[in-house]
Amino acid sequence: MSETTERADVRDGASTRKGPIPTLLGVARTARPRQWVKNVLVFAAPFTAAQITNVDVLVDAAVAFVAFSLVASSVYLINDAVDVEADRAHPTKRNRPIAAGVVPIPLAYASAVVFFGAGLGVGFLADWRLLIVLVVYEAVQLGYCFGLKHQPVIDLVIVGSGFLMRLIAGGVATGISLSQWFLLVTAFGSLFMVAGKRFAEVMLYERTGAKIRSSLKKYSASYLRFVWATAAAILIMTYCLWAFEQQQRVPGTVWSVISIVPFVIAVLRYAVDVDGGNAGEPEEIALRDRVLQVLGAAWVVTLACSYYL
Repeated sequence: MSETTERADVRDGASTRKGPIPTLLGVARTARPRQWVKNVLVFAAPFTAAQITNVDVLVDAAVAFVAFSLVASSVYLINDAVDVEADRAHPTKRNRPIAAGVVPIPLAYASAVVFFGAGLGVGFLADWRLLIVLVVYEAVQLGYCFGLKHQPVIDLVIVGSGFLMRLIAGGVATGISLSQWFLLVTAFGSLFMVAGKRFAEVMLYERTGAKIRSSLKKYSASYLRFVWATAAAILIMTYCLWAFEQQQRVPGTVWSVISIVPFVIAVLRYAVDVDGGNAGEPEEIALRDRVLQVLGAAWVVTLACSYYL
């Protein structure tokens, strides 16, 4: 079957699903609620500051979580509307609601505006400075959607910056200052995951010949392996420095140092998926890898012990 015929089949199949309910469900799918798991980073600031049990702080962090989720969804809608033709040529992305014709492109843009406005409205409930972070995030991501995604290295940095902005959003919303070491942990951790995702896409291209962005064709698998390996090394180093800093801040406890063990093992475990070219979406790996979940829980427990024991 030719590519043209396949596209026609997709559109014909989509036409049988037209209607308000399928369209609304398509908008909801395009908003990608599964990826909201990334936004738990807004809770990192109160957690690492031993304020996670402070109800007022927790409420502000929850507000930041909802606000960032709504704003991020607006970006996903715009991204899929811009990439509609490329997605239709992709073996899996062609099933996305916009590419499949379930959600009209004008509706996707209108929904993005609604999500963004709702995100700003919710964010204002926590702190007006959170709005600055949200607007900067939206502006940077729109630059990515409308062209910067095709610039090698720049695309890695922009996607990685999204994780860092989530961390900053949590700090701004709760009024908690963030450690410089933890900021570096987040920055290089995000670069590690983004480079791993790009590595998986390049591997898919080499295996199946699937259509990918022109910027990805400028990457080699060896270069991306170099990037995520370098990022992993710096990630582990900066986390160790942060853990020892925490030990000095809370004298008499070794739990923050002990947390290095599950953290490093988790990074190495995730690297197995990266090296195998299976690190498509970080949240998907986190949700399906039980060992990684246990390591994550052990890491959280050891940090909690360092603050509350």
